[in-house]
Amino acid sequence: MDLAIIEALKNSIEKGKKSVLCTVIEEEGSTPRSVGAKMLVWEDGSIVGTIGGGILEHHVIQEALKMIRDGKSTTLYSEEFMATEASDPKAACGGKATIFLELIGKKKELIIFGAGHVGKAVAQLGSFLNYAVTVWDERKEFANQENIPWARTIACPLDEVFEKHLTFHNLTHVVVVTRGHALDTEVVQKLDGKKFAYLGVIGSKRKVAVMKDNLLKLDVSKELLDRMFAPIGLPIKAETPEEIAVSIMAEIIAVDNGANVRVLRQPLEV
Repeated sequence: MDLAIIEALKNSIEKGKKSVLCTVIEEEGSTPRSVGAKMLVWEDGSIVGTIGGGILEHHVIQEALKMIRDGKSTTLYSEEFMATEASDPKAACGGKATIFLELIGKKKELIIFGAGHVGKAVAQLGSFLNYAVTVWDERKEFANQENIPWARTIACPLDEVFEKHLTFHNLTHVVVVTRGHALDTEVVQKLDGKKFAYLGVIGSKRKVAVMKDNLLKLDVSKELLDRMFAPIGLPIKAETPEEIAVSIMAEIIAVDNGANVRVLRQPLEV
């Protein structure tokens, strides 16, 4: 790999700057570059390295920028081209190339509201699964690095954490497991209109039904409530905080991987 790309990748990962690594993984006929050629695309459209210039490279850069906007982790881009398709002398003649694009510098994020036993267990498992984990609680004795060393911890009023400390995007996964039903409801209300990949809220079916009724009265959108997984987690008859954490993270993985979550959430037979 080109040393300039290695340095750029290091910078992207260490500083959390978003970029897309584009690698030629398949070639047929005449193509601008061979398999293994790489290019890194930054958010502003500038590049490091090249996959050959011309029409193909232009299209791949546009695809990379779209990935950054959408928060998509990976994608494949294929293109067939003829010399008649462009006046660019660098355009390949009669070939096909397939490019693998990978978002760099932006991990999947897990935001946990509640630093009690369940929140702590979810934080540990989420970190093990390579999510960037943030845990909030208004109680400093719970939300601190000594208690939860696997995550960024924030202890402050709820309004403040939304105003100053959190951002939401298409790779954000939200777990609501606070100290009480009323606070859970307040958190969900503040999530209305935010972007996220997953929202799960702890509670029994009865408590969840009451919460949804209350949220509708507070003019929370039905779209948000329809996207909410509640009661949270796959039905594996979990009891301990660690088992509940497994059920939650299994559900998140299922959502991320496009599994049939509706089927997976069917109650187990007694």
